[in-house]
Amino acid sequence: MHPVVEEVTRRIEARSATSRAAYLERVAAARSEGPVRAGLACSNLAHGFAACGGSDRLAIRGLRKPGVAIVSAYNDLLSAHQPLGEYPEWIKAATREAGGVAQFAGGVPAMCDGITQGRAGMELSLFSREVIAMATGVALSHEMFDGALLLGVCDKIVPGLLIGALAFGHLPAILVPAGPMPSGLPNKEKARVRQLYAEGRASREDLLEAESASYHSPGTCTFYGTANSNQLVVEVMGLHLPGASFVPPGTPLRRALTEEAGRRIVALARDEYTPLAEVVSERSVVNGVVSLLATGGSTNHTMHLVAIAAAAGIELTWDDFSDLSAVVPLLANVYPNGSADINHFHAAGGVQFLVGTLLDAGLLHDDVRTVAGDGLSRYRSEPVLTGEGLVWREVPTRSLDTDVLRPVSDPFAEDGGLRMLSGNLGRAVIKVSAVAPEHRVVRAPARVFTSQRAFDEAFRAGELDRDVAVVIRNQGPQANGMPELHGLTPALGALMDRGFQVALITDGRMSGASGKIPSAIQVTPEAAAGGALARVEDGDVVVLDAEAGTLDVLVDEAELAARPVRDSAPDEASWVGTGRELFTALRRAVGPADQGASVFGPMTPGHFGAAAARV
Repeated sequence: MHPVVEEVTRRIEARSATSRAAYLERVAAARSEGPVRAGLACSNLAHGFAACGGSDRLAIRGLRKPGVAIVSAYNDLLSAHQPLGEYPEWIKAATREAGGVAQFAGGVPAMCDGITQGRAGMELSLFSREVIAMATGVALSHEMFDGALLLGVCDKIVPGLLIGALAFGHLPAILVPAGPMPSGLPNKEKARVRQLYAEGRASREDLLEAESASYHSPGTCTFYGTANSNQLVVEVMGLHLPGASFVPPGTPLRRALTEEAGRRIVALARDEYTPLAEVVSERSVVNGVVSLLATGGSTNHTMHLVAIAAAAGIELTWDDFSDLSAVVPLLANVYPNGSADINHFHAAGGVQFLVGTLLDAGLLHDDVRTVAGDGLSRYRSEPVLTGEGLVWREVPTRSLDTDVLRPVSDPFAEDGGLRMLSGNLGRAVIKVSAVAPEHRVVRAPARVFTSQRAFDEAFRAGELDRDVAVVIRNQGPQANGMPELHGLTPALGALMDRGFQVALITDGRMSGASGKIPSAIQVTPEAAAGGALARVEDGDVVVLDAEAGTLDVLVDEAELAARPVRDSAPDEASWVGTGRELFTALRRAVGPADQGASVFGPMTPGHFGAAAARV
């Protein structure tokens, strides 16, 4: 193992020792010998099979075959989740064939950040992760199941499913993806038209034509944002079947992998007991972080992975990300880091090549449990359909396109695509993999806004045609749910192309599509929690130095602390509409970004009651 990867893993294990041991003891106590429904009273059990017929009814009543929960984010509004509609019947048939019985246990919400971007609904997006986790908990709470298949793809959905399932960590669980849509209009061309529209040099019809040529069919969007980062990260964590992440929907291989997930979960519940709590371990969490860094993935995972780890009793910090980023090379060049999309990445060797080169370099832990069996080396193999059905075979040991995917020996950059910043403005995350080296240090006067609309008005009025550090505050989780701010990117890109020094500093999010703008995001403490960002004024000189890892405003500390807060987050009376009032309790309870922006809080020993007291 690389010494830094080994050291980071050791310190995570050390700081998590008490909470992790208590978590494992709790979930071990929940395991039952034989189908768990055998412990139900007759009335309870009868309710559990009342709607069933045929062999499934007999199997559930018979108390011998393992029960499998299907929890799905299906809806036909969203391209990424529309393919999931066919999965339950495929899974039920495959599970019967393997000697189990599957039931659709519950649905979870799946909202689209693409649809809600720049709208009020975007302020519910991050909180939807917690709702998804709770909905997953409701689905699994019936004590009818010995394993779970979790169907979901995008943004908050996969983390929410995992957090919810980890509360039932004694159950085996497999994440089942849907795959990306075919490549459409190149992402770089889409971004060009967006920037032209922001500058008033393209019409709304031009923009809609470009957008609809890019987002054009069922499947996941093809750029490397949070949705595709989800798939890659959880596969490297051993939570998908090997090679499942980027097989397109509507293909025989996609169906075969979905059916195999049904058969495999029966084996994990009955013959090769592999609880989710043991798949999500300190080593697999480190593997997830390494894969994210090696591919320049979504900044959202600096929160999601922290929250997922916490749900398993593991304390992951931004310092861990930072130290790993210093030694993990950037191996992928997928938009917004480059011009390729996720289909090109998959064709070049994809997850299998990535796992192989990182394992060979000692940057991933091989000694982990996975849903495919023990050892991450299993994920060097790709699935194929032959005359004998679904099999796995070794992939080439070289990249098939070094413009898209490279080995550790020949990286695109020597360090990872994400960096942590710290200074008198607090801590923040920056994604540098898409930022040109000459733009990674910005020193410019601040222009402060509290909304995307105010920024847009100033841009259109020509007030920002200069060197500028755009500060958009009161966008953190406690302020308004921490919306993504992608709507700023075309205008900021236009300013940069005019030759100005430009940076964005915000306590909001930018996800995986932050692009070429140097953006210090997820600033914590956020303005609404009393962070220094609340006291920055127009004209203050801000220095964002991604090379040195610093973020400062050049104001005397005493003067900065003495300044009044000139604006504040919306109060509860005004944070209403588009369902926001329903989320007020989550807004009150949410934690800081560097602790996962979770309403559940870090999983300290106190969460585990008597189990923790014995550790």
